[in-house]
Amino acid sequence: MKLWMLVAMVVVGLVAMGLAYAAEQPSLVGKAAPEINAKYWLNSQPLALKDLKGKVVVVEFWATWCPPCRKSIPHLIELNKKVAGKGVVIMGLTNEPKEKVEPFAKELSMDYAIGGESASGKDYGVTGIPTAFIVDTAGMITWQGHPMDPAFEKSLEEQLTKTPPAAETPKAKAKGKNKK
Repeated sequence: MKLWMLVAMVVVGLVAMGLAYAAEQPSLVGKAAPEINAKYWLNSQPLALKDLKGKVVVVEFWATWCPPCRKSIPHLIELNKKVAGKGVVIMGLTNEPKEKVEPFAKELSMDYAIGGESASGKDYGVTGIPTAFIVDTAGMITWQGHPMDPAFEKSLEEQLTKTPPAAETPKAKAKGKNKK
């Protein structure tokens, strides 16, 4: 019983540290989201924010070695299921190599887009992980912080109500126009 309490206290402490790190980051809210990059993608074709205009995008920075990241992954998996078909794209970006990330992602059943060997965290000013950003349909950052913060999901829901996202990606729309 004492071991369980010790483990719980450590986990709570690590989550709190993650929240503190995220709070120290410069705010990008109200600014255009920097383009993302990744050398490889899991669960997705290569993604670019410019191709996702009209969608609400969650960009989350994480790593396999990060205990608070491990704690937030099940939440993101559930959120991905909850917003499926609502014009939301959830992506996790890490700077780690595919041989480390791929087995980890399979073990945790991560079903959302994962971009690896990404340097985008620098462009977003990320100083602590996990850190998530919500990008609206026009490509502007509307929220940033820890993905376990209750304000994260609330902000995402508000964004979906405020600006309903397009039903399909710009690429899909372009393909449909070319078929006429």
